[in-house]
Amino acid sequence: MTDTQSGTEAGPQTGGQPAPEAAVAAPPAPPRLLSRLARHGYGVLLLVCVLLWLPGVLSLPALDRDESRFAESSRQMLDSGNYVDIRFGQVPRYKKPVGIYWLQAAATAAAGLGDHNHIWTYRLPSLLGATLAVWLTFWCGSLFGAEAGLIAGLLMAASILLTAEASIATTDAVLLASVTGTQGVLLRVWRAAREDLPQPTTRLVLAGWAAAAAGILVKFPIVPGVALATIVALIAWQSWQTRKIEGRWLAGLKPVRGLALMAVLVAPWLVAISLESHGAFFQQSLGGDFAAKIAGGQESHGAPPGYFLILAALTFWPGILFVLPGIGLGVQRRTEPGVRFLLAWAGAWWLAVEAVPTKLPHYVLPAYPALAILAALWLVAPKQEQQQGWRRWLPLISAFQFLIGLAVITAAPVMLPRLYGDGSPDIRHGWPVLAAAGAAGLCGLAALIIFLTGRRLMALVPALLAALILIPALTAGVGPGLSHLWVSERLAALVARDRQASDPAVMLAGYEEPSLMFALGADTVLTDGRGAAELGANKGGLALVEDGERPRFLARLAELEDSAAAVDDLSGYNYSHGGPVHVTLYRVAPLHPQPAPSVR
Repeated sequence: MTDTQSGTEAGPQTGGQPAPEAAVAAPPAPPRLLSRLARHGYGVLLLVCVLLWLPGVLSLPALDRDESRFAESSRQMLDSGNYVDIRFGQVPRYKKPVGIYWLQAAATAAAGLGDHNHIWTYRLPSLLGATLAVWLTFWCGSLFGAEAGLIAGLLMAASILLTAEASIATTDAVLLASVTGTQGVLLRVWRAAREDLPQPTTRLVLAGWAAAAAGILVKFPIVPGVALATIVALIAWQSWQTRKIEGRWLAGLKPVRGLALMAVLVAPWLVAISLESHGAFFQQSLGGDFAAKIAGGQESHGAPPGYFLILAALTFWPGILFVLPGIGLGVQRRTEPGVRFLLAWAGAWWLAVEAVPTKLPHYVLPAYPALAILAALWLVAPKQEQQQGWRRWLPLISAFQFLIGLAVITAAPVMLPRLYGDGSPDIRHGWPVLAAAGAAGLCGLAALIIFLTGRRLMALVPALLAALILIPALTAGVGPGLSHLWVSERLAALVARDRQASDPAVMLAGYEEPSLMFALGADTVLTDGRGAAELGANKGGLALVEDGERPRFLARLAELEDSAAAVDDLSGYNYSHGGPVHVTLYRVAPLHPQPAPSVR
């Protein structure tokens, strides 16, 4: 079967697969424009991705905390030339494997032209990874028809969650590309066995193993975890129906050669980092970071089951308008091997992350390609197949979810500047951003009305148009002007103004966000109020002291009989802590100043 062959066509059922409950209606002929666009799907999706994501990549300041930690560690790797060890400042950073650091260092070396200090260069792997994930969603979805594949790719590209991950220098966009590539090969192996189709080529199967190896080097357990959860769900589902466990189809994965290839790709760095860190990497990454997330809500990120379901109204907007009906259609067509795979993929992973105590919005992202394909199948399915029985209520629920997301997102350009800017409706561009919000809101309402009148495929157009208008307006128009949030960027500007050529490294006490270290450099000293006073008394220089540490800073200076002059200060909002922050810049006088060198 080629990638563009429709998965709704009947095929022989093997391996104890029960016969379908009812014949699937032949899909109507898709609109000619959609078919024409699908023939150029990769180019269309690339254009959409660039329009949606590039403005945020280029305009947003460095974010706390993960983005700045990854970017600073990648910069230190690039500056030091040590591509095995991972360090943040003066301490090891062993929470994640090396893959993302290699990619960010390579992107900065290529695009930075010798300047390693711009955050956008470290975001390029996320931009490219997210684009590849969208392409791979199209590739997977095209097994059910090229038009369905294109729609699925568009829904992924426009989703708020993938937009966020594509615009920041973290692991999850690249990881999603690895997940989707691996799952795409697994889907082909499964369908070949269930539908008596030719097996995928050895080259393609090994490419799937290589994608899994890349995912291990980016974020170890996720890609194998998604694949394993899908396989277990498929086998359990099959055994529940046939009362026997049947896993012979897994031989199509060529596990011996695949595991050997994975070992060749992954083992060299694992051995190198084990020797470099004396085993500390495995202790911190697996025994510390990963185990802590499984055992409890790490770093106050715990939430009860149902968290991702509630959040999906925003994170999968605007595609959430079609997801629930797509799941309903998938349940009705669950006897089709390809559809069953999508349900197992999305359902098994969603349940897994809902069960884990630690919850962050991006944890559920690996399930989104399967959900996007199910939504696309519903959009191209015959109308009479979409509204049978209990499933006729699903569009109403999804319309409510879409309306919630629309209200939140269109209110953001008005409310965010009032909360975190200078109070004006928009700081940098004024009325154009407000006009964009209004236009996007009208497009969203038009999509909702068209959807409720039953013209589901037509509703896709204004829904996507709303995202194309609003997302760049938020990331490039509103985001950079939220000055109260960009404390580190403003502090770095004050340091640049007040710093003298002879000053030692800047000292931070209290406010120690990674974005400030990225702005000031790896030699920045992280300490507390007493430590800043002692270091300042020894060498002098600038100390940035947050209000919580100021009493200890001034008290220790008094004990040392030293003095410090406040030269600047600023207030803002620390979104990592969820509260206001005030930082004072002090120039500390050294107790024993070094004599100036004589000039001959």
